[in-house]
Amino acid sequence: MRPRFLLDEHLRRVIQEQLPEIHVRLIGDEGVPPLGTSDPDILTWIEHNNYILITNNRTTMPRHLIEHLQAGGHVPGILCFPQRASIGTYVKELRRIWNAFEPEHYQDVIQYPPQRQR
Repeated sequence: MRPRFLLDEHLRRVIQEQLPEIHVRLIGDEGVPPLGTSDPDILTWIEHNNYILITNNRTTMPRHLIEHLQAGGHVPGILCFPQRASIGTYVKELRRIWNAFEPEHYQDVIQYPPQRQR
């Protein structure tokens, strides 16, 4: 099974464009949550649609995940990149994860991929 990724609305579409072989959607795209969707609603959506959330929201997302899990919810995973991560970092990390994906390593946790230089 290969993962599907949902890019938070604050991320750039070029990440999606650099990964044509991988299922990557951006919030606001057709068939995914619209722009402005709250973090709790995004967590519910990724749970029901089996997407890993890609974000750089280190401020509120960890708290929302804790609340989601405490309420009995689950998520396929959240990858929280540094604010200044390069496009290349996103592309390399998502490609690496996609190639070596094991769902149990991501279920119900936030992972913080390392920032790498281009």
